[in-house]
Amino acid sequence: MTLSNYLSVFGNRRVAIVLLLGFASGLPLALTAASLQAWLTVSGVDITTIGWFTLVGLPYTFKFLWSPLLDRFEPTWLGRRRGWLVLTQLALAAAIFAMSLLDPVASAGWLAVFGVIVAFLSASQDVVFDAYRTELLQEDERGAGAAVTTLGYRLAMLTSGALALIIAEKFLGWNNTYKLMAALMGGMALVTLFGPRLALPDGPRSPAGQELKGFLAMLAGALLGYWLASRGLALLGVPTDSKGWALLYLVAEVTAGGVLALWLARQMGFPALLGPLDEFISRKGAWAILALIIFYKLGDAFAGSLTTAFLLRGMGFSQTAVGEVNKVFGLLATLVGAVLGGLWMVKLGLWRALMLFGALQAVSNLMYWWLSISGQHPYVFQIMVAAVGVENLCGGMGTAAFVALLMTLCNARYTATQFALLSALAAFGRVYVGPASGVLVDQLGWSTFFVYTVLAALPGLLLLWWLRPRIDALHSPSNQSPQALD
Repeated sequence: MTLSNYLSVFGNRRVAIVLLLGFASGLPLALTAASLQAWLTVSGVDITTIGWFTLVGLPYTFKFLWSPLLDRFEPTWLGRRRGWLVLTQLALAAAIFAMSLLDPVASAGWLAVFGVIVAFLSASQDVVFDAYRTELLQEDERGAGAAVTTLGYRLAMLTSGALALIIAEKFLGWNNTYKLMAALMGGMALVTLFGPRLALPDGPRSPAGQELKGFLAMLAGALLGYWLASRGLALLGVPTDSKGWALLYLVAEVTAGGVLALWLARQMGFPALLGPLDEFISRKGAWAILALIIFYKLGDAFAGSLTTAFLLRGMGFSQTAVGEVNKVFGLLATLVGAVLGGLWMVKLGLWRALMLFGALQAVSNLMYWWLSISGQHPYVFQIMVAAVGVENLCGGMGTAAFVALLMTLCNARYTATQFALLSALAAFGRVYVGPASGVLVDQLGWSTFFVYTVLAALPGLLLLWWLRPRIDALHSPSNQSPQALD
């Protein structure tokens, strides 16, 4: 392909809309994560409660459960995929606006509720956008589409992360900043209308009634399992008067709900979900691979779960400084790390890259430990810059290898559903470690906490060492999927 042809690929309407929808996909994430954490911190909410607020991201870990319904049932008035995109974007704008009307101290519960709603709608938008992009782009446009998706997503994270921190501190305050983000999100629905219309499928791949019945059975099982676990612990006399015991309740409720949900889905039939799931589980060593996906970035997730609160409250940096360094510089370091990791992987191979980058991302957490003991050091700001840079650089390298692993694990027949499942499982650590992080910081202090984050990475590295033959086999040429990640 000549240079002019290459540039023309980047300049066509299909790739342009993918760039803008990548921005729409990334915009809500920080509003339920780092920016929300900053808002809670400056409002005086205690660190343990802030840790619990990380659970508003739970829907990202379960998006694979309702993704078959988004695929099967289409609002036909805007063509395939676009109807769901517009609906989720308008609903996101409304939910973010609702958050802007609340006070984090007086209405913390309602803020959490609307945060969960935003995360659910955002995860749904991601599912639809991934499918729309896959079906929209032609084969020679997919590389450009992947590149502009990442660009749009990262620009959105800068907007709702770093830029939001600066605007909130210097100009509007947090409530009005969330109103501004709601307006921006609503504008994305107008952008979607300019996207090319996709033809509706000729016919369903499975009976609509069967899919809906299976989904409702799964939902009923989740609610029943959640209730049974909660009541069972209460009858056993397990207290609920501390957030440490509440964490036990949460783990038991989610586990029981998930097990019963999948059991009922299997009894009633939910083929759009169970087909891809059964194919993966039937592979030799599948459960060990799933454990690796959870544990590989666990130490990194622990260190990153309360970084904003640590820099603001633990170290006393201003919101502007945190926005400029942790969000802007940190994001650039992550991008550089991802590029370096991708290039280095060509020489190292998948398993060696996973091991090396995993070790680096674990050890890099000690940079935050160094910052936490710096106190009134005259170069404490420079130490923060170094800590953020090194940790994000190593984390980006680990992410590059980790995403390569997820792509390698997907069967070409079920790429969309299996990637949604594996990426949701990968988000497990990022979401669930928040409450534990808040409790550990409250009990141990910041410096000891960051030492523990290094130890939390060891199970994943040991599991990776044990699984080397299996991962090497996955990465052999005979096992490569012909379907690329779009």
